Amino acid sequence: MKTPSFSFDENINLRQYWQRNLRVLAILLGLWFTFSCVLSIFFAKQLNAIKFAGFKLGFWLAQQGSIYVFIILIVIYVWQMNKLDKEFDVDEK
Repeated sequence: MKTPSFSFDENINLRQYWQRNLRVLAILLGLWFTFSCVLSIFFAKQLNAIKFAGFKLGFWLAQQGSIYVFIILIVIYVWQMNKLDKEFDVDEK
């Protein structure tokens, strides 16, 4: 099986693309961890002092809010990757 060969410039572009992809992914995973673990587990008692939609905020964030945040992060990831794909000219045309 023949392996694809890339020129030096293409290799640099692929590396930059991958680094930017990993940066976006790390930021979004950090936000996901903050909302799903840090806020909803570690700070649940403090957040339960606040009411949101008739529920204690700590409880709501652990049960519903984390799911909403996860869906929002998926949408942001798709949007960022489409933008990154166009920037590096690897988008689906």
